[in-house]
Amino acid sequence: MKSIFDNVSNECSKLVTNAYSTSFSMATKMLSDSIRQDIYNIYGFVRFADEIVDTFHDYNKETLFKHFEDDLERALSDKISLNPILNSFQETYHKYNIDQHLVDAFMNSMRLDLHKKDYLTDEEYKNYIYGSADVVGLMCLKVFVKGDEAKYNELKDSAMSLGSAFQKVNFLRDLKADFEDLSRTYFPNTDLDQLDEASKQAIIADIENDFSKGLQGIKRLPLEARFGVFMAYRYYSKLLDKLKKTPALEIKSARIRVPNYKKVELLTRSYVKYQLNLL
Repeated sequence: MKSIFDNVSNECSKLVTNAYSTSFSMATKMLSDSIRQDIYNIYGFVRFADEIVDTFHDYNKETLFKHFEDDLERALSDKISLNPILNSFQETYHKYNIDQHLVDAFMNSMRLDLHKKDYLTDEEYKNYIYGSADVVGLMCLKVFVKGDEAKYNELKDSAMSLGSAFQKVNFLRDLKADFEDLSRTYFPNTDLDQLDEASKQAIIADIENDFSKGLQGIKRLPLEARFGVFMAYRYYSKLLDKLKKTPALEIKSARIRVPNYKKVELLTRSYVKYQLNLL
């Protein structure tokens, strides 16, 4: 029966989320049962695309990406795929009427990672972040508001700001790996060979501005989504605090992370703030 295959597909997306990201999976567990699986389905899709361009170095990434892109197109049009990750994603895509433009923009940014190494202008930087992060936030927002178009439009800008903040924190955290292993530099007008405190603080100020806008939207999310998204916000804010306190030279030489025991502590404190309405 197809329902068995759909259940297997959903379990695969959940497995991908739990295997690849302890922080995101922890935040997703804080979402209501009614929307949690759909967020797993979105994460599985975006994670697989990202893995192709970032980690499959011993294979022809361009060919793999083209195959994945073709399979995605067929999954969305046929409403089924033998790739369980794409099968689960297409179900969420159709259930919440996710805009095709959001999927296309995401895939365009992932395609850039196949060859593009430098982002020299603010426009290039913003366009990449829009496709790689903002639209993922908008896909999730479609799920959070359960098809309420008025609510979606009300929260759209703040969801994009939060997506941008998360992505920029990732860029700063992964500076060493992106620069040394993948030869990529995302921050425009920044010489990573000569990264100094002034440049680092300018990047952080920009992220904090995005976080401020994003938090205003979190406060207006439906109850089913609010605490889970707030948990993700708290985790990334903690990571940004660590980056803020880490000298620029250390950021270039090591990957900064929040230990798992700190994540559990964050969860507890975040829950208290949420219950006391201290967001």
